[in-house]
Amino acid sequence: MCICVNCHYVDRCTTYHAVEAQHQQPHLTETPEFEATEPAINVNIRSTQDEIQMEWDVVGCQSFRQEVGKWARLRPGELVPT
Repeated sequence: MCICVNCHYVDRCTTYHAVEAQHQQPHLTETPEFEATEPAINVNIRSTQDEIQMEWDVVGCQSFRQEVGKWARLRPGELVPT
């Protein structure tokens, strides 16, 4: 699971913005200005006969500042990404 959903900076972070793009999800902001320090991203690759899927998850970040439920408050009623 991406730690970004519980990070204070999720709506301003350029790293999370890139993850949203990889997942083809709407952005929390179109103009992120926060540069995370040393984000660690796991990329899981799944392939079938017809396609290759990649899932990106930020699993560590020196800039991480916990704010439980931050993403959910920004997108009320939507499923939190896992």
